[in-house]
This record gives sequence, C-alpha cells and structure tokens, in this order.
Amino acid sequence: MAQTGTLLEVRGLNAQFTRQGTTTRVVKGISFDIAAGEAVGFVGESGCGKSVTARAILRLAPEGSSLQLGGAILFHGQDLLQLPERAMHDIRGRRIAMVFQDPMTSLNPVMTVGAQIDDMVRRHTGASARDARRRTVELLGLVGIRDAALRANDHPHQFSGGMRQRVLIAMAVSCQPDLLIADEPTTALDVTVQAQILRLLMRLRKELGMALLLITHDFGVIAGMVERVNVMLDGEIVESGPVGDVFASPRHSYTRALLDAVPRLDATGRAAR
Repeated sequence: MAQTGTLLEVRGLNAQFTRQGTTTRVVKGISFDIAAGEAVGFVGESGCGKSVTARAILRLAPEGSSLQLGGAILFHGQDLLQLPERAMHDIRGRRIAMVFQDPMTSLNPVMTVGAQIDDMVRRHTGASARDARRRTVELLGLVGIRDAALRANDHPHQFSGGMRQRVLIAMAVSCQPDLLIADEPTTALDVTVQAQILRLLMRLRKELGMALLLITHDFGVIAGMVERVNVMLDGEIVESGPVGDVFASPRHSYTRALLDAVPRLDATGRAAR
C-alpha cells in the first residue's frame, strides 16, 4: 500500500564542509518538505549547494572533506541529525537511496556488477546468496538491461555510460527505499540516453511508490519530472512552488534567467532561445 503524508521535513538546514583546513558554508538555513511518493526538484547552477543538500540528508561528506550540519532533517518524524552513525548506516540504501553523478566512481571496477548488487541486497535484507542473485537479475531486468543473468557477471567497464547508470539505479532501488535521491543522474550522457534514464526514473517511481528528489542544473530536465521545484542560489532557496506555477510566473530574477536558458522550438521545429 502506498504511503501518504509528509516523508521528509528539512528545517533550517545549514551545511559547511572543511577541506585542508578551510571551512566553507555551502547551505544556508534552507527548509523544504517531500511528501510520500512525491517528486521534488532542486535546480541551480553548479556550486550553489544542491548536491551538498542531497548528501546532507544522508550525512555524507564530499570526498576529502568533513561535513558539519545544523538544523533538522526529519524522516518519518525522526531527526536524522540526532541519530548515531550505526542507525544512519541502516537507513542509507535501505530507506533512503542515492544515485550519484558518475557511475564509474560509484561502482567498484574489480567486482562484477552482479556481485555489487548482491552485496547490497544481502547487507540490507539478510537474503541468502541464491535469493540475492535472483533479486539482482530481477533488478537488472527491471532497469532495462537485456540478458540480465549473463550481464550480472560483467564488470563495470564492459557497460556503456547509460548502462552503468542503469546498474546504479538498480542498486539504489534494490531495497525499495521510501526516498530516491538522484543527483545529476544524466551528467555526461548523450541526449538520447538522458531521456531514457529520466523515463526510467519516472517509471520506477510510480511502480515502486517511491518519493524522488531530483537534483539538476537544467530546468529543461525538471519539466515533466517533478510536481514541485526549489530554485537554489548561493546556498539558499530563492523560489519554490508547483513546477507549473514556477514555469508560468517565475518571481525571482534568477529563476527567470534559468528559464530563459532552456532551449525552445520555433515554428520550424528548430531550437530557439
């Protein structure tokens, strides 16, 4: 049965990270909600704090940094910032999962993709090796990888960029999380493959009843993917609302600039600005 009500409540979130002795404040007191089963987008230019916001939900520091968080992140009413690390370990992957930008840095190059999904399933569900492999093959088929039983024995370098992203999505949904965070999931993919990955995320969200938090710098990607959008600039949310309202009547000058950058088709079917 699909869940209802508020799934995630972020209140006054502050995030700063320290790298090589230098501390940078990246997220500045933002608040937002995600309802169960809802798709919400974050859009803004690179460096505005979108990805750090996504990582903050899972308390994951950027590589090579330490992360300091303030405010509250309520998941099913429980403040994730107050949980011990062991409890967070149980939530990551099982109840909140994340698809990162670059699958080659997220997948282990020396393990087969099947072994990596097997490990995720066994760690979070306690399944036997046989049952985990059965689930792995099912998941690879679910995300559109043909000959899934055979391809499970291949290594990441034997897959195209789009197929590797599908593998990451299979891992992310392996335990049917309540919330899937997709951080720039189509970066470095060609336009055709981008569309395939976005359609896949939409389909899985509906089939599995998950909420989706989609992070992107492209307002064109947001269109048709989410119900509500948050526009982020310099660590702050400068505009938010139903995606149709924001598209039709943007209030903030930065939102208007982002929308002006979305290519549109003229009467001849050619891209026009």
